Amino acid sequence: MRVAAVLLAGLLAACASDPNYPALYNRLHPSVVLITMQIPADDPKRKGQWDEAYGSGMIVASGAWGSRILTDAHVVADARDLRAKAGDAGKAVPLRVIAVSDDDDDLALLEVPTPNLPAVTFGDMRVVVPGRAVGVLGYPIPDAFEDEHLRTVVSMYTGRIASVRNGTVEIDVPIIPGESGGPMFDGQSGEVIGLAESRFDDERAIGFATPVDVIARFLRAHPHR
Repeated sequence: MRVAAVLLAGLLAACASDPNYPALYNRLHPSVVLITMQIPADDPKRKGQWDEAYGSGMIVASGAWGSRILTDAHVVADARDLRAKAGDAGKAVPLRVIAVSDDDDDLALLEVPTPNLPAVTFGDMRVVVPGRAVGVLGYPIPDAFEDEHLRTVVSMYTGRIASVRNGTVEIDVPIIPGESGGPMFDGQSGEVIGLAESRFDDERAIGFATPVDVIARFLRAHPHR
């Protein structure tokens, strides 16, 4: 009986610490942003023409002055007609690029005039360890969902940190086109500990995220004035 009680207590403790992903989704998804834009066509036969493109971002600061959005630099590289819509609600508004990091960090800071939007809360590197439960929020292939009349809404994918490498975090969550720039959050606290990015075109099962210490350094270098 004592062994059974110990096992039951352990099971209950494990269940209590399981990530409450539905609650975390409801809390965080208003801070996730769909970014749409036009980028130069890749096809040499269409030189000088533009294609529709998209990515994700997250609100990192907001007030009466407007809101700031963090995304991957490669999401907005060479883009024009940039627009953003936060948390599935409202209309898309024009945005401007405030700052771009170097290629290694791959971060971009954007700004929109929309005031008082909910900003994410950041965690720290102490929880960025292999095995940690995480989630990724973003907008995977939004044009495909629209073509199927399936609405454009924030999606959540969950998994664990696989490894911590030089300037990046490997996760067992695939980063689908359109999700780059979305937040990676801690499955326990819901605090953001990374920014989703894709690196390997030939191996989509492996995802990556820029770690929160790199993000914090970039944001400190570009404070709102």
